[in-house]
Amino acid sequence: MPKRDPGPSVKDKELYEKLRDEGSSKEKSARIANAAANTSRKSVGRKGGKSGDYDDWTVEKLRKRAAEIGIEGRSTMRKSELIKALRSH
Repeated sequence: MPKRDPGPSVKDKELYEKLRDEGSSKEKSARIANAAANTSRKSVGRKGGKSGDYDDWTVEKLRKRAAEIGIEGRSTMRKSELIKALRSH
């Protein structure tokens, strides 16, 4: 696959490419690549885990989170659709 130029804001271009090849979005790939560059790749996977499972959230909270990260069409999505969109963003 041809190399993509993620731009100057991506700090770990190799990891960005790997994530894009695996199907991650541009935004998600850049976010993970930059987090890995700031610490170490091994410690990036240990971050998080504090928000709980989306299945336990109310639809209202899911929509609010979807709005925070800019998911389009969230107002008409069902709970399962919101969860899928949040997990894949």
